[in-house]
Amino acid sequence: MTRKAYLKGLGFGLTSGIITTLGMMVGLSAGTNSRLAVIGGILVIAVGDALSDAMGMHISEESTGSSGGEKGVWIATFSTLFFKFIFASIFVFPVLFLSLDTAIILSVIIGLVLISVFSFIFARKQGEKPLHVVSEHVLITLIVVLLTHFVGVFVNNYFGEV
Repeated sequence: MTRKAYLKGLGFGLTSGIITTLGMMVGLSAGTNSRLAVIGGILVIAVGDALSDAMGMHISEESTGSSGGEKGVWIATFSTLFFKFIFASIFVFPVLFLSLDTAIILSVIIGLVLISVFSFIFARKQGEKPLHVVSEHVLITLIVVLLTHFVGVFVNNYFGEV
C-alpha cells in the first residue's frame, strides 16, 4: 500500500506541477511580459501550491482511507509535496537562462514531453491504451495553456495600464 500512496503523490504532483506551472507561466507572460513576474509565479507555485496540494492530498487520503492507513496517508502527502515542488521548479531554469518568449516555448515543449512520457508509462502499467491516455492528457494540457494565454492577453488589454 505504501507504493500505491507514493505513486499517487507522484502522479498528482507531476501533473499538477507541470500543468499549473505552465498555465501560470503562459498567462503571466502574456499579461505582463515580465521575467520577474514569471519567476516569482513559478516559485510561489513550487512552494505555496505544493504545500496546498499536499494538504489537499492529506485530507483526501484521510477521508477515503485509500492509501492503506496512516503511514500511506503521510507517504501520499509528502510525495505530493516533493514531486509538485520538483516538477514546478524545473521551469525556472529556462526563464533564468533564455529570453522570456523562448523560455515559455521551451517550457511548454518540456511539459508536453514529460506529460506524454509519464502518461505512456502509467497507461501501460494500468493496461490501458497508451495513445488514448497520452492524447487525452496532452489535449488537456494544451487547453490549459491556450486558455491561460488568453486570460493573460485579456488582463493585459483591459488592466495593463491601471
